[in-house]
Amino acid sequence: MATPRTRPATWADVAERPDRDQLEIVGGEIVRRAMPSVGHAGAQAKYGAVLDPFNRRPGGPRGPGGWRIFVEIHTGYPGGEVYIHDVAGWRRERAEVQALRSSDSPVMVRPDWVCEVVSPRHEKRDYVTKPLVLHAAGVAHYWILHPEERILLVHRWSDAGYIVVQRATAGDTIRAEPFETVEIRVSELLGDDDDESF
Repeated sequence: MATPRTRPATWADVAERPDRDQLEIVGGEIVRRAMPSVGHAGAQAKYGAVLDPFNRRPGGPRGPGGWRIFVEIHTGYPGGEVYIHDVAGWRRERAEVQALRSSDSPVMVRPDWVCEVVSPRHEKRDYVTKPLVLHAAGVAHYWILHPEERILLVHRWSDAGYIVVQRATAGDTIRAEPFETVEIRVSELLGDDDDESF
């Protein structure tokens, strides 16, 4: 029988475990991150290519730049939550690269944008739990990509909570904040190629 935890989990509790790369802290408890489905993994893999024009210094010849974008990076929040976001981005003027590349602890700099790719049976975490934490921390933009439903929801921070500012489905080409300077094909975010799909 498991012994009830008498205090909320901390990063120190996670760091001592060999499987820490797959662990988050949610509601004071250590939880294993859901294993991605094929659709989830395909969508996650496409973000690097789709958002590459932003993931560089601003003013270069290959795109608008101005962001640091990472896949599956431990990110900590003031209330003690630690998430492994599917994709997260920081505006370069706010985040030094050294603060984002530490392998020993979660990034404690608030992201400017987060995207979660919904996993089956974990919808509540992506639609309710995480948005509450991210909103309280002031994360300006929150996207939810649902591979099974083939939809993308683009949220913007407001005083009252996140508001949906854009809804799109596979087949749509959009300009979505905060990356509105480049057209994005939603089907590509979903992991589809021009001649085949998952």
